[in-house]
Amino acid sequence: MAPPDANIHPVATGRAAETVAQHQDPQDLTFYSGWFCPFNQRVWIALEEKGIPYQYKEVNPYKKEEHFLRINPRGLVPAVEYRGKAIYESLVLLEFLEDTYPSHKPSLLPSDPYERARQRIWIDHISKAVVPAWMRLVMAQPNEPEKLQTALNELYEGLRKLQHEVKGPYFAGEQFTLVDVVLVPWVTRDNISAEHRGYKREDVGAGWVKYAEALETRDSVLKTTSEQDKIQVLYDRYLRGEAQSEAAKAIRAGRPLP
Repeated sequence: MAPPDANIHPVATGRAAETVAQHQDPQDLTFYSGWFCPFNQRVWIALEEKGIPYQYKEVNPYKKEEHFLRINPRGLVPAVEYRGKAIYESLVLLEFLEDTYPSHKPSLLPSDPYERARQRIWIDHISKAVVPAWMRLVMAQPNEPEKLQTALNELYEGLRKLQHEVKGPYFAGEQFTLVDVVLVPWVTRDNISAEHRGYKREDVGAGWVKYAEALETRDSVLKTTSEQDKIQVLYDRYLRGEAQSEAAKAIRAGRPLP
């Protein structure tokens, strides 16, 4: 029997579907995407921000087809095929796009070496202190109030530390950068934790509310976001503790996210 996640809505919807329709012609870069995946959306946002030509191919990583497994043996999105060569992992792909398409602007990394290093420090913070806490919160069950509150407090702590570094309107100021790209898919999904787990943007701080609004209204974000009711169906499984994604399995086992 296929895991319940395998039955997700098969294609992107809303503005994301319009974006998909614009990227069906073959290109040097083929983007193997799962419309529903926040890690995947990072790369999709970067492609749209930089105006990189790409062909979009929708895959369901819970139904691991042979060709996709040749692209990424781990069977996870996002992945790309660039001139016949396969690359995967969202953070690796974001840097790959910067290196491979330097003439496509805007650059998502600052030109100054110190500021580039600082970006990587806070990307690491998001990866280790924000995303896992968000997932632990969503997966915490209402009949485990102490576990739920601990996850909520950890998320607030991680977000507040990041908030102190935000120059506004984006992390680095006027320039939209990789820190913003790495974070924003969880901002656009924080309605899940707000409606079901007691999260409030204003409890992070007034600065966070402004930053989150700037991120979620960015055009590249809107163009890669599907309809909320389709996203909600996926996260219902996390809220019930039934999700079988590799990330969900890692959270249950106390392992780092894959």
